[in-house]
Amino acid sequence: MAPSIVFYISGHGLGHASRSIEVINAILARRPETRVGVRTSAPRWLFDLSVKGKVQFSTLECDTGVVQVDALTLDEADSIRRAAAFHSDLVTRAASETRVLRELGAGLIVGDIPPLAFAVGASAGIASIGLGNFTWDWVYADYPRVRLAPSLLPAIRGAYAKASMVLRLPMWGGFESFSNVKDIPFVARHASKTREEVAKILKLPTEKPFILSSFGGYGVQSLDTEALSKFKKYTVLQTANVPMSRARSAAALTDKKGSLITINEEGMYDAGVRYEDLVGASEAVVSKPGYGIISEAIANDAALLYTSRGHFPEYEILVEEMPKYVRNAFISQDDLFSGKWEPHIDKLLAQPKIKKKPETNGADVAAEILLKALDKPPKKPRGRPKAKF
Repeated sequence: MAPSIVFYISGHGLGHASRSIEVINAILARRPETRVGVRTSAPRWLFDLSVKGKVQFSTLECDTGVVQVDALTLDEADSIRRAAAFHSDLVTRAASETRVLRELGAGLIVGDIPPLAFAVGASAGIASIGLGNFTWDWVYADYPRVRLAPSLLPAIRGAYAKASMVLRLPMWGGFESFSNVKDIPFVARHASKTREEVAKILKLPTEKPFILSSFGGYGVQSLDTEALSKFKKYTVLQTANVPMSRARSAAALTDKKGSLITINEEGMYDAGVRYEDLVGASEAVVSKPGYGIISEAIANDAALLYTSRGHFPEYEILVEEMPKYVRNAFISQDDLFSGKWEPHIDKLLAQPKIKKKPETNGADVAAEILLKALDKPPKKPRGRPKAKF
């Protein structure tokens, strides 16, 4: 039996899982017989509804990420406490994965981007390749409380140093511990349906432009939805993860309250509409800055109205880099929560479109590299492993 590719994916938010799924889909499109394993704490439903092929999914906490109260608020102290506890026995965790990898027939490990993936690779003697736009040591190093966990950063950096290669995405931070870095284009989800097709399937009114409210798996609890429902110029779309029977009609997929429409996300996928189709159907997305939503806005020509978020080092880099790639504007949290979006959206959409669109075929590029590595896995060298593909 041919060796498999095993993905270790951070469960922090949905962005890591979403982009890894794009790479998995690109792999399966090129070589449908490829066996793929997934180890993650990200929700299984996202894989069940998004992967265009078969994967062997198993739940595993690969890292602790940062502790989010909601999409815009994080607990810095608890983030460091949990990360320190998790990584204190990284070697033991890695060793316990050896049996699982043997059962999966692993020939290559991909990590987005938990240190555990590379510790596992070193323990099992299997090449490991990273994928991401930031590293966890870089994030934690920016938190003053990391000084209370002196072994945390060395543990993470030691694990990253064992990777054979890392595929680094645009808008990046960190990566000093990786010895073999290859830059690739944006990995992004591309809409496969037009605005008209999305509106027809989901029975959405089309008189006004769509604005997508997108705050990931954590959501935001304090939005003034009453104000959003009274918009004059725009229809606001948002999704909710509420389990529903597949037997329910398409009309039951949405809950309309004036200009605010809530779409049942599971039902939407069942009906054949993916989240990136909503992005593509929308004139603008209102969100926090994150790699996933920025890359999708770029790929689908949507403008981005963003707000501030908690102390997450990636924020500064994303805000600095965004103007190169996508029309964007800032909205304060006060205006965000109170629903005072329309003046900001008006100004945002008046901006000229970006003249040169960046490449968003990173999933295809990554798939080619990973399949080549799977076909010719590097021999495990002594010391720090390096691989040339």
